[in-house]
Amino acid sequence: MRTTVRLDPEVAASAERLRRERHIRLGEAVNELARAGLHGTQEPAPFRQRTSRVGLKVDVTNTADILELLDQADAENLR
Repeated sequence: MRTTVRLDPEVAASAERLRRERHIRLGEAVNELARAGLHGTQEPAPFRQRTSRVGLKVDVTNTADILELLDQADAENLR
């Protein structure tokens, strides 16, 4: 069936991105997005653990020592 629809910009961008990734026609991409919406399925984003340096080097095998070190750091920051 051929019809004309007006897509919101974010929907058009998603369809275009899917079209480019899978090398399919725009209509096929729109159909895939519509089917995914009907079924409520969406590919979950891959989990990525983010880390950052905090400047402390501690042995994490002893929780009590870590808590004491953090308490000392807090006390020094309050002075």
